[in-house]
Amino acid sequence: MFIAMNRFRINHGFESDFERLWRERQSQLAQVPGFVTFRLLKGPDDGETSLYASHTTWASRAAFDTWRESEAFHKAHAQAKAPPGTYAGHPVLELFDVILEESHHDS
Repeated sequence: MFIAMNRFRINHGFESDFERLWRERQSQLAQVPGFVTFRLLKGPDDGETSLYASHTTWASRAAFDTWRESEAFHKAHAQAKAPPGTYAGHPVLELFDVILEESHHDS
């Protein structure tokens, strides 16, 4: 398993627009070989911004890399135009190989 996360700091007042952008996007992920799950997470508020993370799980790093090189990836990300002032800096991409996993189903 492989996890890709993008962390976003969103300026106050832009949270609902940012969330709507994600809800209304035309995701191509369900058709991508090796895609497992997607989550949009909302984290803490630091007084000026709210932290969000997009979290995708993949069967392998190769499946993720194939997605990033695909036309579907470029189409999906072309939709990601947020109003000026939304972002407090650039997103931070973090990539992880899963070393250990436990789930409720493992019991």
